[in-house]
Amino acid sequence: MDTLAFTRGLDSGLDVPHEECGVVGVYSPNENVAHTAFYGLFALQHRGQESAGISVSDGTTIRVHTSMGLVAQAFREQDLDRLQGHIGIGHTRYSTTGSSELCNAQPIMVNGIHGELTIAHNGNLVNTLSLRKELEDSGCTFNTTTDSEVIAHLLSNAPGRNWVERVGYLMRKAEGAYSLVILTKDSILAIRDPMGVHPLCIGKLNQGWFVASESCALDHMGAEFIREVEPGEAIVINVDGLRTLHKAPPKKRSLCIFEYIYFARPDSIIGGKAVYSLRRAMGARLAIEHPVEADVVIGVPDSATPAAMGYAEQAMLPYSDGLLKNRYVGRTFIEPDQRVRDLGVKLKFNPIPDVISGKRVVLVDDSIVRGTTTPHVVKLIRKAGAKEVHLRVCAPPIKHPCHLGIDMANYNELIAANKSIEEIKTFVGSDSLGYLSIEGLLKAVQDEGGSHCTGCFTGNHPIPVQLEMNKLSLEGTARLF
Repeated sequence: MDTLAFTRGLDSGLDVPHEECGVVGVYSPNENVAHTAFYGLFALQHRGQESAGISVSDGTTIRVHTSMGLVAQAFREQDLDRLQGHIGIGHTRYSTTGSSELCNAQPIMVNGIHGELTIAHNGNLVNTLSLRKELEDSGCTFNTTTDSEVIAHLLSNAPGRNWVERVGYLMRKAEGAYSLVILTKDSILAIRDPMGVHPLCIGKLNQGWFVASESCALDHMGAEFIREVEPGEAIVINVDGLRTLHKAPPKKRSLCIFEYIYFARPDSIIGGKAVYSLRRAMGARLAIEHPVEADVVIGVPDSATPAAMGYAEQAMLPYSDGLLKNRYVGRTFIEPDQRVRDLGVKLKFNPIPDVISGKRVVLVDDSIVRGTTTPHVVKLIRKAGAKEVHLRVCAPPIKHPCHLGIDMANYNELIAANKSIEEIKTFVGSDSLGYLSIEGLLKAVQDEGGSHCTGCFTGNHPIPVQLEMNKLSLEGTARLF
């Protein structure tokens, strides 16, 4: 998980924010859970493409398998067969702190004064440096460069007679975002930070339980959605069933608003709201705020497609699929040569001239981060014969880095931190440019009480960020350690 995350292969030129990871937990007393965890991770592949791993327990022994690459690349049938146990957790990763190396793949195992445990983490701590030093001074040895291992050592060596006291200690010490699944020899713990920055939900699966970052994973496994893990809540699942271990004192809720804009799959339910419907509402608000005379609306696939539909419906313009996406670009360990690198966006997207030629086109995208991809997409649309290209963006201008688990680049790389909207329009080559306002975005996601983190737009993060974190972003440092 690096502060400036590494993007792989052909995707390195694509201007999108990156989520850290997806997590699952499975408790099924009558079956081996490795295959269930595998397919759960498969449904969360969009949350991380760098590495994947599963750990299981049969009640006495914890086993772990991790590998680099996509979920389908990380496991063979024999790997899953070796993971014998009725309790398990899994992780698919995109780095935001700690480099993209096998040693940083999760779940991570530690052995502390309370025994062995493995951990899978979605999020980012902002006081990692001070916690790590404190743990090292107390004798802990680190094998990775991740904040996830810091959390694991905190828990496995926490003062306390039981998990209730240890989880309370963790929540008092750890500052930042964390949605966790933790495996002990006989239990799964699921923990969400008191701000609820990243999602985590619970489902009933046959005679057992299923925990996942998003509800779409529950749907794929045939699990019945029960509820979300509440911000500041820790639950335990074991032979006695499911129960709440701990509830932290309430804090202002700060769900990352990019879950709705980009990260979550459109078929997920987060915060009791359907992501697909909210994205259509963003597009509708965008049409109200930035109308334009045009002939057709198209979206940058796939995350902007619902918003483009919402824009078209509100503007009473036809919607069409004007760009096709090759979903397999970059899904290989074969290093592309320079000729292939130069093709870049052309390999990722292909325009449909019959839809575009001779038309005034509204192009809807979910966000612009660095501005590296957008000019190429606009050029593709023009080469396909568009008379005009009007760019509409569902996120407000991104002017600040994120310190809570999202790779938003640093200040030097963020185009909206360094250029005006008029300058960005000229840079990307569009005839007009309109961003959704922060007020319009909050209205679209039905946020009446300010319950979302919008720090990447406003700079107002839900918790103070350590000086080291700000310095890392300002200087463009590639690693925390």
